[in-house]
Amino acid sequence: MKLLTHNMLSCHIKGVQNGFPFKIEPVKVEQIDADYDPDFLRHIYPRLEWKALCEAAATMGAPGLPEEVTEEMLQDDDFLRSFHHALLELVLEEGSLVCPETGRQFPVHKGVPNLLLNEDEN
Repeated sequence: MKLLTHNMLSCHIKGVQNGFPFKIEPVKVEQIDADYDPDFLRHIYPRLEWKALCEAAATMGAPGLPEEVTEEMLQDDDFLRSFHHALLELVLEEGSLVCPETGRQFPVHKGVPNLLLNEDEN
């Protein structure tokens, strides 16, 4: 699971008010090359929850993203490459996503998160 996907997921257990962002408990993280497209990064940036991305990247072994991003940074190739690496090249292969409110763990196996709810959680 790439961090782009992580940034769009939230916990849907009935009654959960604060289900975003999932905390990541990594067991196996891989780095997979992805095509670099600076225009895509500039386009997707406003749609992301930046703080959640920074925390997730640090958890998966890629600390160093800045707390805030300026327009100038979105034109800087070095910054965009770091952003690209965190967003699209880090892959959670094995581990868990943890609901920030309930602590419920959802397994990630072979890069695929299993977010199915138990009958009593619907």
